[in-house]
Amino acid sequence: MTAPIPIPFLGGFESTYQPAFDVDVAETTGHIARWRADLDLLRASGVSVLRYPIRWHRIEHQPGRFDWAATDQVLGYARDSGLQPIVDLLHHTSYPRWLKRGFADRRFPGAYLRYVDAFARRYPWIQTYTLCNEPFTTFLLCGQEGVWPPHLRGLKGFLTLARNVFPAVAEASRRYREMLPNARHVYVDTCEGHSAATPDAQPHAAYANDRRFFLLDLFLGRPLAPDRPFVAAARAAGAGPLLELEPGHVDVLGLDYYAHTQWLWLDAAGRGVMSSPQPGTLASLIGEYWDRYRLPCALTETNIRGFASDRASWLKYTLEQCELARDAGVPLVGYCWFPFVDSADWDSLLRRSSGNIDPVGVYWLDRQLERRPSSMSASFAMAAAGAPAARLPAYRFQPPVSGWLEGWLPQMSHWAWQDPPPAEVVPGSPRHAADVERQVRDAGP
Repeated sequence: MTAPIPIPFLGGFESTYQPAFDVDVAETTGHIARWRADLDLLRASGVSVLRYPIRWHRIEHQPGRFDWAATDQVLGYARDSGLQPIVDLLHHTSYPRWLKRGFADRRFPGAYLRYVDAFARRYPWIQTYTLCNEPFTTFLLCGQEGVWPPHLRGLKGFLTLARNVFPAVAEASRRYREMLPNARHVYVDTCEGHSAATPDAQPHAAYANDRRFFLLDLFLGRPLAPDRPFVAAARAAGAGPLLELEPGHVDVLGLDYYAHTQWLWLDAAGRGVMSSPQPGTLASLIGEYWDRYRLPCALTETNIRGFASDRASWLKYTLEQCELARDAGVPLVGYCWFPFVDSADWDSLLRRSSGNIDPVGVYWLDRQLERRPSSMSASFAMAAAGAPAARLPAYRFQPPVSGWLEGWLPQMSHWAWQDPPPAEVVPGSPRHAADVERQVRDAGP
């Protein structure tokens, strides 16, 4: 029997802009100063395709005046080095600072379309692109939860931003079919699952499960039955013209999966917990999205905050689940651990700019921002070279990750567990464990 073709591995670099502090994560982690070495390190790990940010907030300092010099350098070097970027044109709040109200600014649609048009004219060789990273999560945090600017709240806030932004993203996808006819649009958003602990909590789970599909259904022009829980609420809250959105175009569905995207709703009051104690499998979630949309899929983001060996084991789990989905018939065209090097300041969901390193990368960052190898980078290189999940080591999770992922352990019961490498064990270090736990708790959606 012929062995399955390995799922292609992707790299990625985090760059979300924090308008309040005029800094982005790629600057905080030193990537902007070290981008050439980072790309070389990625390529040496066996990866040639990467999600890469186009930093609109640094390109268009003044309306209509574009400075492409830094972008020319990076994309030119990537192309000359044999790397294939999936350009990420808008990652969360990475818009120019002069859009004072961000996604609620009336100038946003015209400015965004001007920018994406200018990009396509300058880089017609680009083969793959993402027009707007995680629109659902972005509108939720900017428009419903008030975490990011413009700090709106409630369903009406969510819909206010969606009405202002989403039609422009759909129009951009139609324009790119003409401007970049041979390129593919990778539409990226969270891969969620919601369940109920009690019958009273079932309406909340049903609402959240319907909500996760709302924007992509709109984008693809799918019918929106008025009796769907979230659709009904959106209509009542004034979704209005948004429901008449002219459809856009998608070639690949990118799914971003984290432990905290599986929620358990507890009661009729709408209280819930992230990281469900009885989570479904990632393979079944991927299957749900495939059955609904029949688009080629990619796991475009995953990580776990923890020690390097914890990350290596989460890599094994998520890759194994992707292989199961592939073997069940889902066309899985990519796997991306995101980001390639540690991120920063997500412990506060970017509400602060303190340079706090998030322990999530393939390579970890020391206090001088040097890129350090570990068991995680070794497992990543093995998988990027084509090793199946079964050949990757399974390291026992260390606290506090062992507690967070307890519900996932039955899905890993067939593994041959081993202790983490001695150099990566931090025995009796509750302070460090508490720091990691705080980062995960505070960074939950």
